[in-house]
Amino acid sequence: MDNLPLLTVGVTLLACLLAVIGLHSYSSGREQRQALIDRMSQTGQPAVEGRVRRFRAIDQWLRRTGLGKRIERKIAVTGLDLTPGEYAVYVVAALLAIYFVMASVFASFFGLVAVLIGLWGGNAFLNWQRAKRTEAFINQLPELTRVLANATQAGLALRTAIGMAVEELDDPAHAELRRVADRLAVGHSLDDALNELVERLPSRELTVLVSTLILSNRTGGSIVSSLRNLTGTLEERKETRREVTTLLSQVKVTAVAVPVLGLAFLLVVNGMRAGALDDMAAATPGRIAIVIAAGLYALGFFLINRLTRVRI
Repeated sequence: MDNLPLLTVGVTLLACLLAVIGLHSYSSGREQRQALIDRMSQTGQPAVEGRVRRFRAIDQWLRRTGLGKRIERKIAVTGLDLTPGEYAVYVVAALLAIYFVMASVFASFFGLVAVLIGLWGGNAFLNWQRAKRTEAFINQLPELTRVLANATQAGLALRTAIGMAVEELDDPAHAELRRVADRLAVGHSLDDALNELVERLPSRELTVLVSTLILSNRTGGSIVSSLRNLTGTLEERKETRREVTTLLSQVKVTAVAVPVLGLAFLLVVNGMRAGALDDMAAATPGRIAIVIAAGLYALGFFLINRLTRVRI
């Protein structure tokens, strides 16, 4: 009991020491967590010239939702330098602008219909970007097969040949093959890495190339002659696809021109009698007619694009 004051002082000092250590560990953990969040907010891609990401709070909240995860997966295959938060904010801003423009030019009900079409358009934009990136990658396939054939003919392994193709080709082949090389570097099999590439950029040409590479890697046969033949075939398919695209360009322009002409006719009607569109949008039959007309235009656009989709 004589040492009770000394024991109390010792326990107090030990508690203070533990408190200081705890605070230090807590602050260090918060810094590491923030650094990890900052890296994750880059959508798995390096920042371009150190660009500062916008709307980080919205992006962090959106990534925790199912919608945000789906948006992130779609953006990842488009090659766009956007985070899910940035994409969501830009889409909302575009929808608000569309609503106010349509409401001021036509009527408020037209603005609501345009917003619904704009929601579909935001998803269609990502699908279009993915198709555009896939098309660009397909156009690079002849050059890719030529690089792989030259590298394997020189005695290099297929993994090394893919690394050489990363250095030789431009985007999007450079970025996509970089992902494949990174997967191989961390221990993924060649089959899994190439199959992930097909899932990101689905196409018949790429499926044939990947199947050729996987079978040659499994059987150990000569891959040079297969790649040489495939290079010539891909060159011919590239020219055929270009000719088909040129022939169908007028039809695709028609699919866009018809809805534009419909909006122009509405402006003509409103110019002939001021307030005609407001009266039409204020009545229930008029609203039903507007929705049906918008649906028919959308159906026509879909059918024209569907009929002009030629698989080669």
